[in-house]
Amino acid sequence: MISRKRLRYSHKIEEKSDPFEGLPDDLVVCILSKICSSATCPSDFISVLISCKRFNRLGLNRLVLSKAGAKLFAIRAKNWSESAHRFLKQCVSAGSVEACYFLGMIRFYCLENRGSGASLMAKAAIRSHAPALYSLAVLQFNGSGGSRSDKDLRAGVAICARAAYLGHVDAIRELGHCLQDGYGVRQNIAEGRRLLVQANARELASAFPSVTLSPPCPRSSVTSYSGGLHLHRYSNAEQQIMTTTLCPGSGLGSGCVLWSDYGCIVPVPEPRPENQFLIEWFGMKGGDPGPGLRMCSHSGCGRPETRPHEFRRCSACGAVNYCSRGCQAHDWKLRHKWQCTPAEVWPNEVVGGVGHGGVLVGQGGGNEVVGS
Repeated sequence: MISRKRLRYSHKIEEKSDPFEGLPDDLVVCILSKICSSATCPSDFISVLISCKRFNRLGLNRLVLSKAGAKLFAIRAKNWSESAHRFLKQCVSAGSVEACYFLGMIRFYCLENRGSGASLMAKAAIRSHAPALYSLAVLQFNGSGGSRSDKDLRAGVAICARAAYLGHVDAIRELGHCLQDGYGVRQNIAEGRRLLVQANARELASAFPSVTLSPPCPRSSVTSYSGGLHLHRYSNAEQQIMTTTLCPGSGLGSGCVLWSDYGCIVPVPEPRPENQFLIEWFGMKGGDPGPGLRMCSHSGCGRPETRPHEFRRCSACGAVNYCSRGCQAHDWKLRHKWQCTPAEVWPNEVVGGVGHGGVLVGQGGGNEVVGS
């Protein structure tokens, strides 16, 4: 018999080359920076870091972390850990403004490290971060982290004006109320009402992204209060927005009524990541920030009091309290307008009225300020 030898084939395993290996580091860092700034949630960036060792190494580059967007830090309160804290500190060291503000809010309100938290928020505010500027203004108005005598109304107005110049809607509204009431600044009712109307116009403009509104006030007026504020005339786009009336069934979907009662419906704004974190953090504690302390009654805020009777109450019912005029305006239109019932005696009222953080007038019991 003829013996047949079985042919043996040697199978050589060819290693597949990674197409990204040929890219220079500078280009990869640029791509990762874009991903870091546009991430819609933390998992978007984490999934990139764990894809390969090179991405993990370059993804933690200071240039990449410095471009981190606000949504990258949308950490759930239940997932807070030392590693999350360490990552935020790494982003702060890299120069991320959003990380400074997010970690500052957590340290100030959740971890009760007032000095470090305020310092981080100030670091973001110096770089013209509007939400950080507004939060610092709220701290000044309330004297948060200190005593009642630590309130600095003039400093709060100055910081709030800077945030308003950058287009922060709540800051524009807060500044309008300060001017209207003479709170920390010389009273100017006409200019205050113009700011309140413009804040409402900007909220309506959020439903029309193609519309661009002009700044609420010129740069020169931001730093000069002795002579009052001089505001610009409304542009054609602003006039069109403020005179347009839409019906609830006009296709804008579910939402809350416009703050100025224009008859329009705009979507309910989502809380910023840091506010959502505060809401969840104190929600896990049953909404109790501490003995004798209260939470801001606006469901999208999450700020707690740092001392008893820090926040101001509704002037009519006294059942709700707010950290700012912005939160009051939001909550008034969302729910309190239909729940507010004037009360002869406020709950937990201190004899003689001493001890209240103050009252918020004009939006209780149907006595709403125009444009509030």
